[in-house]
Amino acid sequence: MKIVHVITRLIVGGAQENTLLSCEGQHDRGHEVTLITGPPLGPEGSLMERATGYGYRVEVLDAMRRSILPLKDWSTYRALTRRFRELKPDVVHTHSSKAGIIGRRAAHKAQVPAVVHTIHGLAFTASTSRLVNYAYRLAEKSVAPITTRIVCVADAMRDQSLAAGVGRSEQYVTVYSGMQTAPFLHPPVSRAQLRRQLGLADDHVAVGTIARLFHLKGHDDLLAIAPELCRKNPKLRWLWVGDGLLRADFERQIAAMGLQDYFILTGLVPPTKVPELTNAMDILVHPSRREGLARALPQGSLARCPVIAYDVDGNREGVIDGKTGYVLPAFDRSRLAQTLEQLSQDPDLRRRMGEAGREFALGRFDAAVMVKALEKIYAQALAVASE
Repeated sequence: MKIVHVITRLIVGGAQENTLLSCEGQHDRGHEVTLITGPPLGPEGSLMERATGYGYRVEVLDAMRRSILPLKDWSTYRALTRRFRELKPDVVHTHSSKAGIIGRRAAHKAQVPAVVHTIHGLAFTASTSRLVNYAYRLAEKSVAPITTRIVCVADAMRDQSLAAGVGRSEQYVTVYSGMQTAPFLHPPVSRAQLRRQLGLADDHVAVGTIARLFHLKGHDDLLAIAPELCRKNPKLRWLWVGDGLLRADFERQIAAMGLQDYFILTGLVPPTKVPELTNAMDILVHPSRREGLARALPQGSLARCPVIAYDVDGNREGVIDGKTGYVLPAFDRSRLAQTLEQLSQDPDLRRRMGEAGREFALGRFDAAVMVKALEKIYAQALAVASE
């Protein structure tokens, strides 16, 4: 098949990793793959080098931006329409909200046979502005009828979209976001060696997060409960993997609380480093307030960490509550503190949950499983288009 993927920007993030794994897997299976993206703007880092070095076609559309910019958006629409007509793909597969709305309209205009969109997270719940959320909901509703299949990374995304009046139930299919599992099972740098590099002693309990240092990712909840937890357990350490706009603010708060010795902020790291860092953790906590299904959850499980997350969006599908970790009432800092205290003091419980989590994640989140599922969806979408 001739397949074109479209994503707003190739920063370091879950949706972008998902998209690249799809492109790589489809290229390896003999399909003709093109990836069209905007420039990787932002402090989160870029995946552009990985994309351009794999062997499929990568094109950068400079006008494509994450923000709503009418003139650039119109220019993006026209450029995508023109490029789709030139490439004549069998399938256009869009990712992220902005590229999904403009890309699907352009694909429809260019008469692409099958138009597929993946919901990695819901745009109409993302903003603190009700007006922005309302605008995105209307936009999603308007492009759903021209979408052949809507892929969700969790059933929760489907349920929330249908409740908002977006699309029809028969359009939806869930494909869990895949990842390369081998580096988590056999990291190139051992747990003991990396912990020494990070300054973690054998008896330290490392509570890790893997997320941009940005709004709604839940770091503020962790800062709120950290002083009391560190007082109760001086061996507790916080390992934050990622960077973002709020880093300086978080560092000021940590210093003001006198907890500099308890926090390790890695800053931006290449994705290849994430498996090593995850294996250095004892607990993975992801208190984000909005997700599709956070990739950090299976990453933690693959590294045999018990996982803690709020019960938002698709997180319940990435954790078996009480077996591989805990899914907590949304934004309940008290429960978050209690659960972290319990796990930090019970190494046997951490070991049992970690072993169960690895087995669960291997069966649900391997990249090869995702690539095969998408190929089947494309074939079905083309069959529908030919009817």
